[in-house]
Amino acid sequence: MSAVSPSVVEHTGRGPLGRDEMAQVLARDIPRGAYVNLGIGQPTTVGDHLSPESGVIFHTENGMLGMGPAATGDAIDPDLINAGKFPVTELPGAAYFHHADSFAMMRGGHLDLCVLGAYQVSASGDLANWHTGEPDAIPAVGGAMDLAVGAKQVFVLMSLFTRKGEPKLVSACTYPLTALRCVNRIYTDVAVFEITGGDQVLVRETWGISFDELRTRLDVPLAAATP
Repeated sequence: MSAVSPSVVEHTGRGPLGRDEMAQVLARDIPRGAYVNLGIGQPTTVGDHLSPESGVIFHTENGMLGMGPAATGDAIDPDLINAGKFPVTELPGAAYFHHADSFAMMRGGHLDLCVLGAYQVSASGDLANWHTGEPDAIPAVGGAMDLAVGAKQVFVLMSLFTRKGEPKLVSACTYPLTALRCVNRIYTDVAVFEITGGDQVLVRETWGISFDELRTRLDVPLAAATP
């Protein structure tokens, strides 16, 4: 491990992060006591890395506040699921409410943070995560638009490159947009980025790739994050 600046740390002695490790890195940055919504798919794994002692309260768009870890074995209740239809547990004090009330919470700015997946994120924080634009692709907008504009902060959890090696952090999104200038941070398998709305995307940490190499692989202006 080496530092290229006082604030950007390069973990060049190991490969890219696995999916579970990515979720763990993001979880450590969620403020204590925050109200958080985890998007469908990989973002739901973030909850596995936060204990009840963190004070973080999870919200599901299908109408639950105080969601606990994923349910297994005898703890599975088919009527107790998250937005992705996976069985979950409830924590003491959990509450249930109508789907419309849940979306009112999302749209009304009552969530401190949401974690979403993405197909693309632009350097200015535009988000594209519901459709690739391909004729045979199945669109899946869900509540992403409501979360992206309603949550006080938006963290994206995704791999940085496609299977073809194309970057998902781009100068401008080419896929249909979910929301404009909504993303604050991007957590990927090789780096953590911070979107400021300025001329550059800030890099906080890297894994399996150097800061200089990252600059050559992305067509986005990068700079070191300040402490």
